[in-house]
Amino acid sequence: MRENIRVAFRGVWSHKMRSFLTMLGIIIGIASIISIVSTIKGTNQQIKEDLIGAGNNTISITLYKGDNELRYEYEGVANVPVISKAEKEKIRKQKYVENATFLYTAEYIRELYYKNNSLSGGKLRGIDSNYIDTLGYIIRSGRGFAEKDYKDRKNVALVDQYAADKLFEGENAVGKIIEIKGHPFKVVGILTQPESALPNIKTLDEFFEYYSSTSGSVFIPSVDWDIIYPFDQPQSVIVKATSTDVMDKAGTSVAKLLNKNIKNNDNGNEKLEYKADDVLRKVRNLQKLSESTNKQLLWIASISLLVGGIGVMNIMLVSVTERTKEIGLKKAIGAKKSVIRTQFLTEAAVLTSIGGVIGVTLGIFLSKTISRIAGSPTAISIPAIIGSVIFSTIIGIVFGLLPSIKASNLNPIDALRSE
Repeated sequence: MRENIRVAFRGVWSHKMRSFLTMLGIIIGIASIISIVSTIKGTNQQIKEDLIGAGNNTISITLYKGDNELRYEYEGVANVPVISKAEKEKIRKQKYVENATFLYTAEYIRELYYKNNSLSGGKLRGIDSNYIDTLGYIIRSGRGFAEKDYKDRKNVALVDQYAADKLFEGENAVGKIIEIKGHPFKVVGILTQPESALPNIKTLDEFFEYYSSTSGSVFIPSVDWDIIYPFDQPQSVIVKATSTDVMDKAGTSVAKLLNKNIKNNDNGNEKLEYKADDVLRKVRNLQKLSESTNKQLLWIASISLLVGGIGVMNIMLVSVTERTKEIGLKKAIGAKKSVIRTQFLTEAAVLTSIGGVIGVTLGIFLSKTISRIAGSPTAISIPAIIGSVIFSTIIGIVFGLLPSIKASNLNPIDALRSE
């Protein structure tokens, strides 16, 4: 086999131009496939980062009434399911769950003021001591909530940077007193949201658009929630999955666990049910939409591989004709059919493998170039590179089979007589 490979390389080198033209279809096909696959992978990764965030593995599990998420700040809910300490421990021990936090949520807080400034439309969160770690928030200034704040039910609050800018207009927020529905809360710190949780902002216009549409959030200890909302309210859950790819499994398992303790009346009312925010399914749907178009391009690119394979078969048939006397001589001195067949199959495989390697290199270069010019995301796929080289070798073997069989079946006497 080693000798066959050496002879094959020598044959390719001795007919450089002919070999290059033969490989051209393989080169173009492989380069096209590599660049398209890289674009698909880059686009899919971009979609995931846009909707989820890079490395942000958190998913929310919220109580629904029928198909609608309950808006707790407007009305109480009868027979509210309570998440017990035992259930919280079970949730943290669920498979695929790295961490979990339990919170109360008001999406559109009213009557939140600092002096004459209002945070109308902002969010209010009643959080436990695990919230900041689970979501990866950073204390930009001041401090977070201490255990004593929960134990003594102190009226303290945290604000994010957006809320701080809107309420305090450049003043230092730490130490200031804000009013939430007439109840005073002392701001003890400012939180910064992790970059992984932010949308993928590429331009200055997108930044200002996002910043102007974000009203900000205020956080208070969960034990103080009944000061603001005295009626019963359920808690939501945010779990941090062990990886982005298992977010849906983590969310589904937690929702299933919580729903075991909900008792719904069979009187025609819409049932209460915890549901996980299925962000990953939205990501996959968008990825499928993107891939459906690109897969058509892959099929078109594959046509050039077929053309390249036909070109290889054609040149190998020419090679058999040119080397008829050589084949006859080898058979005359005892070379078996399998030896002749293996020699020509090796030459075809080497020819297409070289084309595959050149095509992979060209494909990587093209994907990087297109990414820089068009600004489209790209990501090199190692499996696609390895698969392309292997596939090009298989093409050589498949399309080299007919010429190799023809060569092995030559009659040695007729071959030696040929001109």
